[in-house]
Amino acid sequence: MTSIVIVDDHAVVRSGLRMLLDAVDGFVVAGEASEGDEAFAQVEEKRPNVVLMDLSMPHGKDGLSATSEIKKHFPDTHILILTMHDDEEYLFRAIELGASGCILKNAPHEELLKAIRQVSEGDAYLYPSATRRLMDDYMKKLKNGKTSDTYRLLTDREREVLALVAKGYANKDIAEKLVISVKTVEAHKAHVMEKLQLKTRPELVEYAWKKGLLGYSL
Repeated sequence: MTSIVIVDDHAVVRSGLRMLLDAVDGFVVAGEASEGDEAFAQVEEKRPNVVLMDLSMPHGKDGLSATSEIKKHFPDTHILILTMHDDEEYLFRAIELGASGCILKNAPHEELLKAIRQVSEGDAYLYPSATRRLMDDYMKKLKNGKTSDTYRLLTDREREVLALVAKGYANKDIAEKLVISVKTVEAHKAHVMEKLQLKTRPELVEYAWKKGLLGYSL
């Protein structure tokens, strides 16, 4: 039996996926979550074989951050990314963080079931329309020695926090400026560091400078 946790910020989407999957022999939906922290709690409690993970969840931890955290603590859990973005940048980053693959939300039901079965068996899955393009793009980047621009993975709010942190604003000042809590600022900073694969504040400042976010030269 393949147990599945569905993670999506839209209740209607979760309900539709649950109805589809519960009707399939050998599948059982063990739980649902609307954002990344809930997803981690569901995985910790239910220990599913597969997590269907939405990428964009603006009201909580996003799919990339949740994928990283889940794989860090539960490496045997297979994560299949659900996304509206036909964008290799997101796919490359998701796979780097431990996802087993990615499928578009508008894919046929049969393709989704195939993808779930595939990742549950420990195999990788790429949606067919993207496989060749992704491989060509990746090989081109390797040949040219170029790395992907992870800045595109940041949300608008995360970009705001990145720029303010790099300019030297304290968490309290950022919270007041953006009208959010200090705890939310800290969460955004953690997401930024994780997505950009940065370890220290000096690295963050250097990154922001190279992206032209500071408005002056170092």
